Amino acid sequence: MSIRPATPGDLEAVTAIYAHYVTDTVVTFDEVAPTVPDWGRRLADLSDRGLPFLVVDVDGEIAGYAYASPWRPKPAYRHTVEDSVYLAPGWTGKGWGRALLEAVLSGCAKAGARQVVAVIADTGDDASAALHRALGFTHAGRLGGVGHKHGRWIDTVLMQCDLSVRGG
Repeated sequence: MSIRPATPGDLEAVTAIYAHYVTDTVVTFDEVAPTVPDWGRRLADLSDRGLPFLVVDVDGEIAGYAYASPWRPKPAYRHTVEDSVYLAPGWTGKGWGRALLEAVLSGCAKAGARQVVAVIADTGDDASAALHRALGFTHAGRLGGVGHKHGRWIDTVLMQCDLSVRGG
């Protein structure tokens, strides 16, 4: 297993992983899965900003990915990012999510980020929140019924990690 920066050659796998979550779950509020070119633009944008976009490569198979993106577009938020972590079906529960998130947090610190925000859809499964808690995130709030997907209203849980306290 290796965690490395994503390349354009990884984007078909990234697209397929995310498409599963878009079509089959409520963990993302996207309703149309981004295409490979969409992911290419995101990879280029994050690279230009010096933010991490990483994949976990297990014997040549992309088992998951994670990245950090700007939290909000206004300039005063420039030191705050939002993390995203997705694992391919069948690869959850093996420690890859933790390894990816640890690497993303390290990359965020190197990029000069001070705060990392997680926006987690409250699906009734605590795995994502537990992962974030294990890596130093604290509960920052709840937004009730802000998403509607697959016929149900979904809350989001906000979590925050202060990299200046965590030490990157």
